Parts: sequence; C-alpha cells; structure tokens
Amino acid sequence: MRGDLQKPSGGFKEFRGIMRRLAQNMRPERTGLIWFFILSLASIAMSSVAPMILGNATNLVFEGVFNQKAALGTTKEQLIAQYEADGQSQISQMLSAMDLHPGALFDWSGLLWLLGVVAVLYLLSALILFFSGLLARYAVLRTENRLRQKVQRKIDKLTLSYLDDSSRGDLLSRVTNDIDNVKDTLMQVFVQLVPSMISLVAMLSMMFWMSWSLALLTIIIIPLAILLGRVLLGRAKPHFKERWKATGDVSNVVEENFTGQEVVTLYGLQDNFNDQFAEANDRVQHATFMSQFLSGIMWPLMSMLANLAYVLVAVAGGFYVAHGRMTLGAVQAFIQYSRNFTQPLSGLAQMAQVLQSGAASAERIFSFLDAPELSYDVRSAELKAAPEATPTHLGTSPKETPVVTFQDVTFSYEPGKPVITGLNLSVKKGQTVAIVGPTGAGKTTLVNLLMRFYEIDSGAIYVNGVNTLDIPRDELRAQMGMVLQETWLFNGTLQENVQFGKTDATDEEVQAATKATSVDHIIRAMPDGYHTMIDDEGNGISQGEKQLLTIARAFLSDPSILILDEATSSVDTRTEVLVQRAMNQLRSGRTSFVIAHRLSTIRDADLIVVMENGNVVEQGTHRELMAAHGAYRRLHDAQLTAGTDADEGGALLD
Repeated sequence: MRGDLQKPSGGFKEFRGIMRRLAQNMRPERTGLIWFFILSLASIAMSSVAPMILGNATNLVFEGVFNQKAALGTTKEQLIAQYEADGQSQISQMLSAMDLHPGALFDWSGLLWLLGVVAVLYLLSALILFFSGLLARYAVLRTENRLRQKVQRKIDKLTLSYLDDSSRGDLLSRVTNDIDNVKDTLMQVFVQLVPSMISLVAMLSMMFWMSWSLALLTIIIIPLAILLGRVLLGRAKPHFKERWKATGDVSNVVEENFTGQEVVTLYGLQDNFNDQFAEANDRVQHATFMSQFLSGIMWPLMSMLANLAYVLVAVAGGFYVAHGRMTLGAVQAFIQYSRNFTQPLSGLAQMAQVLQSGAASAERIFSFLDAPELSYDVRSAELKAAPEATPTHLGTSPKETPVVTFQDVTFSYEPGKPVITGLNLSVKKGQTVAIVGPTGAGKTTLVNLLMRFYEIDSGAIYVNGVNTLDIPRDELRAQMGMVLQETWLFNGTLQENVQFGKTDATDEEVQAATKATSVDHIIRAMPDGYHTMIDDEGNGISQGEKQLLTIARAFLSDPSILILDEATSSVDTRTEVLVQRAMNQLRSGRTSFVIAHRLSTIRDADLIVVMENGNVVEQGTHRELMAAHGAYRRLHDAQLTAGTDADEGGALLD
C-alpha cells in the first residue's frame, strides 16, 4: 500500500488556518448566513427576555400572597414594621425589595398575561430558530457540493506522479468520508455551536445587568474550562488525525482486496489481506477510542464546574433575597440565566471533539486540493488573450515531413535519477513505429511524454512542427487515440462504452466503428445488443471482446496519432487475430506508436525503435535490425533460447 501524503500538524495555529479556509469556502453563502445570524439573534433575544418575565410572575405571586395577608389600608412600611416587631427580620428585609400593596386582591389577570407573553416568546423563538437552522443547513449542503466539485476538478489537474504515489483507497476516503465528516461538523457548528455562543453572550449580558457580583461567581468556571480544554483537546487532536488516516488505509485494503480478488484467492493471500485489514481496523478503533475518551472527559468536567457555579449562585442568591438586595423572582431569573449559561458551555466542550474531528478531515481534503498540479498551460492563456496571434490547431504535415519528433529529450521521475537521456526520434506521417525493449527501458514513458502526462526536463517534442509545450494539452490529446493493455470500461451500455470516444456520435457512426473493428457481430449477439448493460469490470464479456470495444472506441474518435500500448498481450492467439485485424484497420492512414512484445504485431512495422536504459539504441525495419546483430537481434535470439518460435508471434521479451 502506498503511503499517505498528509502533512504534519501545526497545532492551534494550523487549526485556526483550517477553520479560516473552511470559512472562505462558505463565502458564496454569506447572504444566507447573515440572515441565519439575524434570525438566531432574534430567537435568542426572545428566549433571553423570558426568564426575566417569569421572575416578574414569581414576584407577582409572592407579592399577592403577602398583600392578601395584610389588612386593607395598611402601608408597605407598616407591614414591614409589623414583621420586624414580631422578630421576623429576614421576612421584613425580603419585603423591602418588593412592590407591595397590602389588602389588594390577587392579580390573576396580570399573572396570566405574563405567562402568556412568556409562552408566545418561547414559541416564536423556537419557530425562528427552526427557520434559521434551515438556512444554515442549506448553506452547509451547498458548501459540501462545492467541495466535491473542487475535488472533481482537482482530479483532472493532478499530476500523474501524485496519483501514482497515492493509494486509491485513501484518496477515495478523502473525497467521500472526509467531506461527509466536514459537512456534519459544519452542520453542528451552525445548528449548535453558533446559537450556543450567542446564547452565552446574551445570558452573560443579562446576568451582569441584574447582578455583577453573582455574574462573576458564574463565570469563575470559564478560565478552568479553557485550561482543561486546551490540555485535553491538544492530546486528542493527534488521535483524530490518525483516526481518519487509518480510515483511509482501511478503504485502501478493502479496495485492493476487492479489485484483486481472483489473484488473492489464487495465491491464497486471504490471510495476508485479513492481517492488513485487522491492523488498519485496530488503528481506527484505538484512535477513535482515544480521541473520544480524551475529548469526552470535557463533558463531565464541565458539568461538574457548571453544578459548582449553580450551587454558588443559589447560595449567594438566597443570601441576597434574605437581606432584601434582590427579589425572589430576580434570583429565580438569575439562576435560570446561570443554568442557560452553563448548559451551552458544557455543550461547547462536547462540540470540541466534533471540531477536532472535522478539522482533521478538512486538513486531509485541503492537502489533496493543494497537491501539485500539471504545469501552467501557457498556450491556453495566449489563445484566450490573443487568439489571432497563434493558430488554434496543430495543422498538418506533408507525408515526408516528421509528424512527431523527439529532440534531445531528457526526463526523470525523481530529480537526479534520469529515466530518459538525450532521446532523439523522428516519425513520419502514416508510419507505424514499434517500440521494443526490456522492462524499464522507457517505452511507456516515451508515449506518456508525447501526451504530456509528464513534462520533460529538457529538450523538445514536436508534433507537426509545433513544440508540444506550446500546445494546449486538451488540443494535443484530441489528436491522439490510445488503446492500453488494461481495458477500461464503465457501468453503462455497450454503445455508451464505445461512444465514450466521441460522445456526440450518432448510432450510425458507432455501428460503423464497431463493424470496422470486427466487434459489431459480437455486440449483436448480446441479449440486448448495443443496449446490453455491463459493469466497470466488464463481466459477461471476454478479455478479447473488451479489447475490441476499446479499439472501436479509439476508431470512433478518429485520431491522427494512435498509441497501442501492449494491446494484444493479454488475449489468446485466436482472439489476437481479430484484435490484430481491428488494429490494422485502426492504424490505416494514421501515425501509430505500438508498444508490443509479439513479433506478429511489430515485425511489419515501418520503423522499429529499440530502447535500453532510456535511450534509443537502434532504429530500422525488422530485416535491417536482424542483419545488424545488435540489441534487437539479442532480444530476438533470447526468445528463441526460451523455446518460442518468433515467426509465430511469441513473446519478444518483457
């Protein structure tokens, strides 16, 4: 399995950077988010006023009881003096803070009015909070959609070296699991975290307005909470990162096991894959447990601190009521504000683990989006800026003019380790060029450079006399067709798979291509003909039939330059006749590069190029190279030594 390319963590500073970048990705949703904040403020403002009104209702009940006990015509001062004279000084002090009207009837209408106002406020607050949540969810889902689009566009821009060095399972995990996790995190941030933060500010403001001394008792827990949070979450973050990395490794093991099931079963490697899966799965379990355990400690600790603050406020509030510094209703309202303050504070502790997990996933996504891209296509920019300055197509070459030229080309996958050095090659229009040589000689690399899948280190490659570095990649590749040893099909009908070479092709054009490449009668023998469904593995059709489909696809695209990379090496001799006939039809009138090992494929080529160690060591026809007794002859004799008849199409060498 390939390694993960994730960069190391940089602590809280990096966490802020990731969150800032996520916020930048949500900028297109700022209008909806502004309304979300406005509605959230309105909702929390209504719910913040309600406890004070409930406190007034409590005062109204308390005052009504004492009003009814007092004789009509008694003043407040007289009532207080009476309790003082009876030795009930605490009650007299409590009464001093109340609005008493001795002898008055109980104000039932006032009480019902206050309770009705509270009910309306809570109902409106809930409705507004619901609609603000809808806005937040819509914004987050649109952000998730844009992230997936960015990832898809990024895939088209990635260098082939990055894809080669990355495991498929890990990349799939980044663009699926990690994006889902970021979406879930953003959902909780807007639906829970933001309202909780606004609620904290609102509750704190109300508490300081009512009693700054009691408010200080409440917020004494905040420094302790921050200290505990930094310690615990700092220890939890590496485990969150490891959790999602290990999840990618699990996906990679499953993907490799699934795609290579036949080979795994053949060689009895099930235990090996089971061991790899168990190791990665255990890492997921351990990292998940540790991250949840460390971040989960915050919840009981915050609950303990919140209860401590509640006890302090209740005791101090009782003291204030007893001494007439606050009314009973005011203390009741303050205690409710205190609970409303500490509850979201405890919720914030629980949200911390969600943020850590989301940040770990976001970091993996952004590291993918920051991966090296293909070099800037200068020609494309020039065409947009001044389309009249340069031709918009490759043009054509006379028959005797080289259509493809490699001039002193040097290339290396890793700096300082050249794979191709000083390569020179000239191919004329309509020629079929066979490229042979041992494994690692640079055959496939040569055609990859021609198609600009990789960029050369030095030298130049010309197509129809134009430097390929001055040609937009899409324009260059539009002139080329490619048939690989490994056939690539997708879920769809047989016609759709052929039509992939030219998506706007008519049914007649598709059928003309399949007839020309000897696959039409095979398709018509299928249950639903051209509309027969196949999956990406091509189940139900043979390897040779898959190859014929890819050849028909290339034929339909009508390229001027054709590349056949060992297109017949995985088919049997009988099927090879059909494939070879199809390829001959495909090569007709086109400049072709053929990478193959069977003499039946290359011996009739117009030019055979022999490569060793990244260099062209011989060029010529089959007869010329055999007569030269050089590298080609050594390859030819090597197959004879292996007991294979070269003239009957055996393997040349790999």
